Amino acid sequence: MWILRTAMLLALVVWVGGIIFFAFVLAPTLFSVLPSPQMAGSVVGPALTKLHWMGLIAGVVFLACSLTSDWMRFARFKPLTAANVLVVLMLVLTAISQFGITPRMRELRAGSLASSSARDEFDRLHSWSTRLEGGVLFLGVALVVLIGRRSGERTH
Repeated sequence: MWILRTAMLLALVVWVGGIIFFAFVLAPTLFSVLPSPQMAGSVVGPALTKLHWMGLIAGVVFLACSLTSDWMRFARFKPLTAANVLVVLMLVLTAISQFGITPRMRELRAGSLASSSARDEFDRLHSWSTRLEGGVLFLGVALVVLIGRRSGERTH
């Protein structure tokens, strides 16, 4: 049982920690150090794709371990626990960003952002991408709090 809980926590740490690192360290540093926003974007784009894949894999690992743990403890799956619902929401937001928004942003970046309509669309998509990542981070922190509270209740 402890190994399943450890795998769940590790998956959550990787996912939420990756978002925090990306949003507060990597992206701002690249945009402030590299000579042009285009160069920074050429690094941030692929890094965001890797972050999304890390999140998608971590979410699946979390759910698989959570459901397996439920099966071992209760002889049935409990898919609608608060933790599982939060992870599914995180997965949905990440998938929308990865498979819906990011490809279109990549297309726009590959073309010319000189036209105002292309720049406006890119900025709109970037805004949505940021909102989705923020949503995933918010849900992830809520999940950390939920798991922390549960752990605290067991030790007291």
